[in-house]
Amino acid sequence: MPSETLWEIAKAEVEERRSGGSEGDGVEIGEKSVFFIGSKNGGKTTIILRCLDRDEPPKPTLALEYTYGRRAKGHNIPKDIAHFWELGGGTSLLDLISIPITSDTLRTFSIVLVLDLSKPNDLWPTMENLLQATKLNVDKVIMKLGKKNSKAASEMRQKMWSNMQKDHPDRELIDPFPIPLVIIGSKYDIFQDFDSEKRKVICKTLRFVAHYYGASLMFTSKSEALLLKIRGVINQLAFGINKSKSICVDQNKPLFITAGLDSLSQIGSPPLPDNDIGKFHARSPMDLWKKVYEKLFPPKSINTLKDVKDPAQDPQYAESEVDEMRIQKDQ
Repeated sequence: MPSETLWEIAKAEVEERRSGGSEGDGVEIGEKSVFFIGSKNGGKTTIILRCLDRDEPPKPTLALEYTYGRRAKGHNIPKDIAHFWELGGGTSLLDLISIPITSDTLRTFSIVLVLDLSKPNDLWPTMENLLQATKLNVDKVIMKLGKKNSKAASEMRQKMWSNMQKDHPDRELIDPFPIPLVIIGSKYDIFQDFDSEKRKVICKTLRFVAHYYGASLMFTSKSEALLLKIRGVINQLAFGINKSKSICVDQNKPLFITAGLDSLSQIGSPPLPDNDIGKFHARSPMDLWKKVYEKLFPPKSINTLKDVKDPAQDPQYAESEVDEMRIQKDQ
């Protein structure tokens, strides 16, 4: 009897994974995906490199980039694989968000939103545009998945609430993101020198947004201690390592709040004088926080596309022979 070809072995393995991973029997799938989105030059690549123990200088991310990491579970046990995707360009390349989000990967997919705390005026529009575009794509895939595998789609909707205790007083007041979400505020070393009132508004606003979406929230900088804490959180998303239960809500320290541990009563109302609240005509609590935040930090009206550089002119992608032919063609 002829031995199996490499193609037949690979095909059988893929079919086995699909049949084994679609029953919802609690078996931990050995591959997970983590998608980094956020502020342009916000430090996404630095965080990824730190999580993968790669000692190399970060390069600017062009469009959508991919890398992966492995982690051994034990002797003679296949290594877990984590797929890391990173969207470059801030909010200028929203169309690319749909590429890594598929029905095959969604059940083990997580989002990490990195926001540059040193640029508070760009913070809300960056956060809003990226989260809306991501949620739109995720909802489409869940709907598509529901037509093929209603049980898997139902499990995903139930899993959204897994971080929130059943007796949590805010269960009826929040709207969890459809897949695990972590919000990271970067460049805390610059942010900590801001005026205390500005820090208070930014901290309270991000706490509300994170809690509303059932997300974890944490601040980081170039500090090794903070990067190690972030690495632990990313490892939890990528490899299923035990989740941290620590919490820090002190606005004079780097925030660290695991999903489900905050509450609206602890966060408080939007930071405005009581007699000003009525002047804001808001459709929802999220809209009210947005109006209050943007009163103090009005967004800059900029063309999001103007920051996208022509990759053909980027020295890190130089190809001498191709470039010479291009010059000749242009002439």
